[in-house]
Parts: sequence; C-alpha cells; structure tokens
Amino acid sequence: MTLELENKIAVVTGGANGIGRGIVRILAERGADIVVADMNEKASAEAVAEAEGMGRRAMSVPTDVADENGTDGMIASALSMYGRVDILVCNAGVAGAEGWWEREEPSGDDWDATYGVNVRGVMHSIESVEGHMMDRMKGKIVVVASIAARGGGTGPLAHYRASKAAALNVSQAFALRLAPFNVNVNTICPGLLWTNMWDQIAKKSLAEDPQDTRTPREHFEDALKIVPLGREQTPEDIGKVTAFLCSDRAKNITGQAINVDGGIKMN
Repeated sequence: MTLELENKIAVVTGGANGIGRGIVRILAERGADIVVADMNEKASAEAVAEAEGMGRRAMSVPTDVADENGTDGMIASALSMYGRVDILVCNAGVAGAEGWWEREEPSGDDWDATYGVNVRGVMHSIESVEGHMMDRMKGKIVVVASIAARGGGTGPLAHYRASKAAALNVSQAFALRLAPFNVNVNTICPGLLWTNMWDQIAKKSLAEDPQDTRTPREHFEDALKIVPLGREQTPEDIGKVTAFLCSDRAKNITGQAINVDGGIKMN
C-alpha cells in the first residue's frame, strides 16, 4: 500500500461509525494521522485504537458540529496535538431528529436537525479550519453528501434530501472561496450502503406495510436492484475516493461532486 498521505493530519467528523469509520480506516492505511471528531465517545475510542494499530497517531475529540464553538474546539484540539491540519472530512450527518423513522412526514425538529448537522455542521467545520489552511496556502476538504442531493423528492426523507443538496452547494461555495489559497474542496455523494441509517430507513419502510415480512437487510438488498453494477457500496469505497481527493493526484480537482453509487446517478 502506497502511503500517499504519510505525515498528513486528517480530521474526520462523524468518524466513529459507518461511512466515517471507513474513511478513518482508509486514511490511516494511506499514512494519515487521525482526529476522530464524534459524539459517540466509545466508538471513537475504538476507531482511534484501530488507527493506532496501523502505526498511526490518533486522538478523539467529542464534537457537536451543529455548534460552531464545538468545531472551533475540534480544530483547536487538533492543532494543539499535531500543530497543523492538512485534511478535513465533513462526514457527520443525521437523517432527522430522534424518532424520525416513526413519523410519516418529517417534523419541524427533523428539518432543524438535518440542517443543523448536515448543512450548518459543514459550514461550521470549514469555517473553523479555513483560516489555518489559508495561512498555510494549502489544504484538502471533502464533504460527504449523498446521491439524495441529486434530485428533489417528497415524503419522509424530503428534509434529508434538501439538507444534502444544501451541503453540496455549501461545499462548492467554499471551493470558490478557498481556491485562491490552494485549498481543494470537493464532495462525495455515496449511494446505497448498509449502515445504521439505512437500517432505520428500512425499518421505517417495513413498518408502513404490516404484510411485508422482509428483514431490514432483505429490504436493503431488494433496493440494490436499482444499482446498475448490481452491488452495494461500502464505507471503504467512500474512504478510497476521499483518500484520492486528499492526495496530490487530485491537486487540480476542486468544486466537484463525485457519485460513488454503482451508476445510480450518472452526472
């Protein structure tokens, strides 16, 4: 394995589980030292231990990205420990407020939660690190959105779709803002991955039809029929694209949104 990110310092929000954990794993494999910024302290400690097991330096910082003071503290902790931040991955995301999967339509709290984390959380995280990267005249930022950002929709996930579309737009706005400072900002739009969020989505869908006897995993596997390549995506798939975008190989790529979805969205 080429250590193309050796000696790089990477901050990953929402890095304790799911897609974030896959990103942490791949960045560590490629040589980066890691800051896991997540509310789940137990899972964060496990992600740190895994990165350290690969010979990397790693630390966890409890972070609520919806709070700008939280992201300021996140970056301050990283700078205190490592002296610099080379990479920021804005991965933290939610599908709604607590109990969103039990509601037929999104509530005001669901809209507030998704915009607080998925949109303002991205903005807060980038704003907390941009001054440091501008001073250094270099940096890599990756925002994890979703193929849900690629089209509108009604129903129980309308708020989530809208928030991810906004996250993509925010990412591109920062790409323009930071380009003169040699900072690359790109977005990844994951497709269908079996994570805790998808488990909740499946359970919600199944609960709406008492005659549906499928398990959540079976529901997910049926959903994969829309994937042209015929297979699910994994957190490590997202991590590999993140590693590429954070490497020198992608020095002339900025403001782009890359689908990692097996061909569901071709744009």
